[in-house]
Amino acid sequence: MPNSDQQHDGLGLGIDAGGTQTRWALAAPGGRIVAEGVAPGLTALQMGSAEGRDSVHAAFAGIARAVLAQGRPLAVRAGLTGFGGDGEQLRQWLGSLLGLAPAAIIISNDIDIAYLASFKPGEGYLVYSGTGSIGAFIDDQGGFHRAGGRGVVLDDGGGGFWIAREALRHIWRLEDERPGAWRDSPMAHAVFQHVGGADWSFSRQFIYGRERGEVGKLAIAVAATAERDPAAAAILREAGTELARLALALIGRFGPRPVALAGRAAELHPAIVETMRAALPPDTTLSQTGLRAHYAAARLAATPTR
Repeated sequence: MPNSDQQHDGLGLGIDAGGTQTRWALAAPGGRIVAEGVAPGLTALQMGSAEGRDSVHAAFAGIARAVLAQGRPLAVRAGLTGFGGDGEQLRQWLGSLLGLAPAAIIISNDIDIAYLASFKPGEGYLVYSGTGSIGAFIDDQGGFHRAGGRGVVLDDGGGGFWIAREALRHIWRLEDERPGAWRDSPMAHAVFQHVGGADWSFSRQFIYGRERGEVGKLAIAVAATAERDPAAAAILREAGTELARLALALIGRFGPRPVALAGRAAELHPAIVETMRAALPPDTTLSQTGLRAHYAAARLAATPTR
C-alpha cells in the first residue's frame, strides 16, 4: 500500500549514472527527497554494443521497479557518464518502463547535473573525480566548458581508474627490475589481494578484462595503504596535482572563481585534496562537497520550469 510520500503530486525522478554505481532519488515539489536507491553502474558508452545495451536496459528496468514501488514520477532528469547527446533510445526505454512520454525525460551528461548540484551557472568551477575525472564550467548563458574528461584510455588524471593504473604500473615496473619486490610493499599486497593473486595473469585480466568502474574500485585498496607505503602516498599526491591541473586550466581560460571538488575518488585520502589545494593560487576558494547529484537531478525534475 502506498505510504504518505506516495500521495504527492508532481514527483521528479533524478538518476545519476556512473561507471561504479547508479543512484536515483524521488523529489516532491519544493525539493524534499521522498525516496532514493542504488543500482549497478552504467554509462552511455555501453550503448555501442548489444551486450552493453542489454545491461543498460536491465539497469533501467531495475530502477523503474524500485521507483514505482515508491511513487510514479511525472518527469525524469538523468545524468549519464559518457553521454554525448543522442538520448532517444534511452528516453524511449525510460518512458516505456515508467509510463511516461519521452518528452518528460531529460538526459544529459552526469557532469551537467553534478555542476548544478554545486553552483548556479557562472558561479564557479567543478572538478569531479570518480572513476574518471573532469573539470567543468557552465557559464551564465548555459554554455558547457570542460577541461579533461576525455576517458581513461587517454587521460582522466586523478580519477579512480588512473590511481589504480598508476599503482599497477608502479608495482610491475619494480617487478621488471627486481622480481619479488612486491613482497616488501603494503600497496602491492593490497592490490594483489584485490585482483586475485600476485601472478601477472591476474593483473592482466583485471586491467584489461574488467569494466572501468570495477577497475576504479582498486583505488580504495591503494588509498588504504598510504600511511604505510610511500609509493601509495606519492600516487595520491600526484592525483591531487592532476585534479588541480583541471581547475587551473579553467581559471586560466575564464578567470578566478571558487572551485568545488567532488566525487568518491577525491574522498579516498586527505592527501588528494591537500595537494590540490597547495597547487592552486593562494586566493582560490576550494571546497570539498559530499555531492549528491541524484538529489539535484530529482529536484530539477520536480521543478515545473525545469
